[in-house]
Amino acid sequence: MNLKYIISFLFLMCLMSDVMAFSPESNNSFPYSSWSPGNGPSLATIMNIPPPAVKPIDGVITDEDGEPLAGATVQVRGTEVGTITDIDGRFSLSADEGAVLVVSYLGYVTQEVVVGSESSLEIKMASDATVLEDVVVIAYGSQKKEDVTGAVGSVNSEDFNRGVVVNPGQLLQGKVAGVNVSSVSGEPGAAQNVIIRGVGSLRSGTTPLYVIDGFVIDNASTGVATNPLNFISPQDIESINVLKDASATALYGARAANGVVVITTRKGQTGRTEMNLSVSTAWSSLANKIDVFSADEFRRQVPAAGGTLFDGGGNTDWQDELTQTGISNRVHLSMGGAASEKFGYFISAGYDKQEGIFNNSTLERYSGRVNLNQTAINGRLKIDYNLTGARTFNARPDAGSMALDMLRLNPTIPSKTGNDATLLDGILNPLARNQIYKDEASNNRILANISPSFEIARGFSYKLNLGVDYSNTDRIIQLNPYALLEGLDLGSLTSITAKNNNNLVENTFTYLFEQGEHGVTLLAGHSYQKTFEQQKVFSLTGFANNGIEPVYQDQISTQEQPTNYSAYAIENELQSFFGRVNYNFASKYLVTLTMRADGSSKFGENNKYGYFPSLALGWNLSNEDFMAGGAFDNLKLRASWGQTGNQEIPSKITQASFTESKANNDTYPLDPNASTLDDYPYGSIFTRLANPDIQWEVSTQTNIGVDFGLFDYRLTGTLDYFDKRSENVLLEVVPADPIQPTATYWTNVPDMVIKNSGFELTLDYNSGDRSAFTYNIGGNLAYTDNKVENSPFAVLTTGAAQGAGQTGATINGYLNGYAIGSFYMKEFAGIGEDGLNRFKDQNGDGQVLENDRIVVGSALPDLLYAFYVNFGYKQLDLRFNFNGVAGNEIYNHTAMSIFNRGNLASSFNTTDFAVEYDNEAITNSNEVSTRYLEDGSFLRLNNATISYTLLPADLGVGDWFSSVKISLTGQNLFTFTNYSGFDPEVNTGSSISGIQTFGIDRFTYPTARTILLGLNVAF
Repeated sequence: MNLKYIISFLFLMCLMSDVMAFSPESNNSFPYSSWSPGNGPSLATIMNIPPPAVKPIDGVITDEDGEPLAGATVQVRGTEVGTITDIDGRFSLSADEGAVLVVSYLGYVTQEVVVGSESSLEIKMASDATVLEDVVVIAYGSQKKEDVTGAVGSVNSEDFNRGVVVNPGQLLQGKVAGVNVSSVSGEPGAAQNVIIRGVGSLRSGTTPLYVIDGFVIDNASTGVATNPLNFISPQDIESINVLKDASATALYGARAANGVVVITTRKGQTGRTEMNLSVSTAWSSLANKIDVFSADEFRRQVPAAGGTLFDGGGNTDWQDELTQTGISNRVHLSMGGAASEKFGYFISAGYDKQEGIFNNSTLERYSGRVNLNQTAINGRLKIDYNLTGARTFNARPDAGSMALDMLRLNPTIPSKTGNDATLLDGILNPLARNQIYKDEASNNRILANISPSFEIARGFSYKLNLGVDYSNTDRIIQLNPYALLEGLDLGSLTSITAKNNNNLVENTFTYLFEQGEHGVTLLAGHSYQKTFEQQKVFSLTGFANNGIEPVYQDQISTQEQPTNYSAYAIENELQSFFGRVNYNFASKYLVTLTMRADGSSKFGENNKYGYFPSLALGWNLSNEDFMAGGAFDNLKLRASWGQTGNQEIPSKITQASFTESKANNDTYPLDPNASTLDDYPYGSIFTRLANPDIQWEVSTQTNIGVDFGLFDYRLTGTLDYFDKRSENVLLEVVPADPIQPTATYWTNVPDMVIKNSGFELTLDYNSGDRSAFTYNIGGNLAYTDNKVENSPFAVLTTGAAQGAGQTGATINGYLNGYAIGSFYMKEFAGIGEDGLNRFKDQNGDGQVLENDRIVVGSALPDLLYAFYVNFGYKQLDLRFNFNGVAGNEIYNHTAMSIFNRGNLASSFNTTDFAVEYDNEAITNSNEVSTRYLEDGSFLRLNNATISYTLLPADLGVGDWFSSVKISLTGQNLFTFTNYSGFDPEVNTGSSISGIQTFGIDRFTYPTARTILLGLNVAF
């Protein structure tokens, strides 16, 4: 672990020594051999770098119009000698006569120039149309962007969000229209809600399907209470493509109803070898404090509220006491290249450690990756091999209790008495909790797949994809014995072991046929995937208070303190047959047809297979003769229709299940002499009825889109309209007939439909010139109208209140004719003369009852938007990324639970919210109502980065380093919002019967503001 500090120190010292010794009067363009910074030896001499070849070469590189190309790469073939051009397109290096210079620049044909007797070169680069045509990764292959007929959003590594990023979702936030990425909390590595084109299911969640280098990831829990994708190092990711409409997703069939996220990792680049070292340190602190009363305000407010003040004589800001400046460090080293087209490699190793703003909150990851590709038999045999290994360690505090205490504890009580945590009356001091509470998990995960392909005949090839994803997690949650507080003196330990196996075998055949202006690509395949998940849980209480942690003690199970054990194992299989036809005529008219048949072990015998077709059409109008010379550089119309499925439901729900019971006379009266039920054997009862007729959830989606480019591609954009309808909705319901052997059963809700419709717009404008100053401005927005139709239920609760006197009260849910997550509650009308709540009588019957609840808003935003501004001047780069939402509400459960007059009178801290009404009684209840409903709209400066690229030649190390970049990044720098909680991007409510909750804030782990300093060196 100390290696990262050694490497960082050496590189920083080397760079600083050159910069500090550099003379301002010196010429920046000096011969390598004659430079010596200051009065000391050069860095080249110190590092014992061999002198360059004998012949100095300089030159200028321009485009076809004579404009200089800054940043073009000039490499001496077969060596590590190379450089990049400056802002005027000039370069200088040394090489032997007869050596070959390889000159490359994105969007231009790579040139090879033989060094002759001349010492100065003028090289013109020709545009490469094939390079300018972006390639988009789609299901089971890739396409040129101009040939894509589906709705696909693409983000390349240079456009990813920067900063402390530990999973792919953070890279995507605000980058793709119609994709809402929101963190559940501010905890390091926290789970995220990724919603593509709206929520389309009740019980099956919103998580899209993730595909990493062709391997389909199972979304099952890994036993770690954080994001299951934390094992992937973001530095290894080359691009992320989001497949949104049914045409793009249908080839993944049964699991694509929530969209598909395709992650492609880095590969070696032909003709280039490079090593990259990335080192960074970041500092994170509480981004926004909630304005609870200070000690002096508290001393005034408690008596004014009618309470008796307990004054501890202190002045404690518990938000400051219980948060810290989290330090995060990252070291990532990669090596990649391809000496020829026959073999390429990319190898990386990384170490990340992120500290949260709560104590004992850490995410630590060791990761490694090996990507290899090789060809043989004259290029007909190709083998791709991808291996990812990661060990992730996660330490978590009792975040909910910590967030509660930092807001409610009496600010007049000192946090410490001497060196010990101050004893609180009947409450555990959170500083003491940090000492006795531990929640730690370690996860080892390996993801590997190998994909050999063979060209059987010209245009006809076969590909095999074999993969395995193995995960093993050990987690302990313990509370050391604490004799100073009743109820905590025994201690406790929960030990959890989880294992996951995911095995994939896929066979695909591809045939490419081209004749004249006709082009056809045929794909046929078979896929078999088997997943196995198991978990064991031991729960123990009663440990000796001897200074040894419970995890290292023996515990003897007794009748008073029994050892509890639970376990489960789940095995699922999915077999699929699929095919696709792509037809292209003259690069003008495009047709895509797909069909997939999925058979899942999750469904009953009568509906084992589901069938998912799609059709898409495309018209490249800009390739028509009548568009020649027009304003559009690119204009394409797209239309698609298709169906996808959703199998993310509990396993075996189609099969009957039994258990033993003695309740309600569930016994076998075999002994005639028995006097009590305890003397009878257990009986067997149903816990689930068999239902072999359960069908797939099916999402049918229509999409119409247009892609365009104007002003020599300086302005590009995409506009899409979509309509998505989810039917055959699966749900666990209560039987209408009260005489049933089970309390609930699983079924498809007849006629019920969940609709999502709306539009998406993406725009980008770039300066397009190659002068010293460049810029690009762009953004995206998406409007989504979500609605539940034909629901037979009055309300299906998605979020309910928790806490004394509150548990179970509906906050939001699914209601017919309204959006998912609609808040359904009484409308607060103020405080009456009796000091108690008043609510509006909606039906005018003269009394306020449960039937006076109404829909008062939705947790789902109507509008998602993001925009960015990027500037470049010579080697200086400045980037700003903003994102926001509008049209949603948040239920402030935290305020409902603790920010009330009764708590203040009992010497618990609150905000001004508790004293808003002077006549409110301290006995007034905190009932679910619009009193605690707030606007959830926000605009956030999500990411800002300033970076400077040092020219290695100016440092005298041009033959060693190819690039040196220093960057400063700020994350979550400011947020414009009217929400009074820690952060409007929140969701910490509790799901009800497995139905996902939305828009509830209850004692959330606060978000952080982060500043990161980074160094990236390529050599």
